[in-house]
Amino acid sequence: MQGRRLVVDILIFMLGIFAVGGRLWIDQAEAVESREGKLQRFEYASAAMGEPLRIILYAEDEPTAERVAQAALDRIQQLNDILSDYDPESELSRLCQQAGTGQSVRVSEDLFRVLAAAQRWSERTEGAFDMTVGPVVRLWRRARRSRQMPSPSALEQARQLVGYQNVLLDPDRQTVLLKKAGMRLDPGGIGAGYAIDEALRVVLKHGINRVLIDLGGDIRLGDPPPDRPGWRIGVPGLEPKAPPREFLLLARCAVATSGDAWQFVELGGRRYSHIIDPKTGMPLMDRCSVTVVAPDGLTADVLGTAVSVLGPEKGMKLVDQTPEAAAWMIQATEQGVVTIASSRWNQLSREKPSQTEKSSPVGASAPEPRTTSPPQAKTDLMLPTKPAGASPP
Repeated sequence: MQGRRLVVDILIFMLGIFAVGGRLWIDQAEAVESREGKLQRFEYASAAMGEPLRIILYAEDEPTAERVAQAALDRIQQLNDILSDYDPESELSRLCQQAGTGQSVRVSEDLFRVLAAAQRWSERTEGAFDMTVGPVVRLWRRARRSRQMPSPSALEQARQLVGYQNVLLDPDRQTVLLKKAGMRLDPGGIGAGYAIDEALRVVLKHGINRVLIDLGGDIRLGDPPPDRPGWRIGVPGLEPKAPPREFLLLARCAVATSGDAWQFVELGGRRYSHIIDPKTGMPLMDRCSVTVVAPDGLTADVLGTAVSVLGPEKGMKLVDQTPEAAAWMIQATEQGVVTIASSRWNQLSREKPSQTEKSSPVGASAPEPRTTSPPQAKTDLMLPTKPAGASPP
């Protein structure tokens, strides 16, 4: 295989996968012949958008599975070339270079869709989600690397560039105008969600329905595995190495978790999340994790960030007002750990963890792929606590 071929491993197996410290590893690699014809289970591993990518699908043969998985990866890579805020040659970066010039820029259909969706969600959340937070995000990325607080003047200067009202979209001409010089759009919290939606669309077009796509913790689900009610998804708590709080059985939806378990910095004795409140320009400082189930990846991705910023009361109200969405938040407060669920959360199908799963020190030691696991083999996927759709620090 040449170029950016997807296959790092082609893993055909019966028992499933288990996550350790946010990384997935295989229980067994065996052929599976289901009662539904002769479908086999394949897993493909790669990297895309700066995140680990896993595609699990059921197909009749290896060439079909490989062809479909490669097509899904190619679509995600195509979107990375459009949406990356790290690549100076991406379409998003080139658009930002025109900020403040007064020139409207015609953009691709994909970029316009993402920006239009971002504008709608910015209005719905009253700016709790806002792609124009890019200048502030860049300051805090440097702070995490240097372990030094941004200066108040730099923060204020960056904050003045934030405001979704300064993005003007013309749907008839498919153009975008960024009003202020120095504006930067941050795809975190929406880009990965859109990418997994598009990857699923590609897979379905190839006639494969039983599929799971995991892009760094943003998960898109097709039909469930054969003879099972759903994909088994572990919901994380605050601690990245702790066992899952519970297991959901899900299909034909998306799941995203937003939290600070992996990306944060401690400065002056205080913990600063990677998640930024666009209105203040400051990171969140209360430890929390938000898991969202929604009909599509983009919605789940955005809601994870928005609920984190809005807090439990306003955030859960937003979730309840979003059709078919459900969310669960765990938050560390001075009074202790508090959990809050949206009205639909308890309606989701679930499966209780076994005693072994409850006590397993997940992440204490990370075996290599293909290592035989303890008896957690029924797990299809554990959802790692990570910022939904966020770019690498």
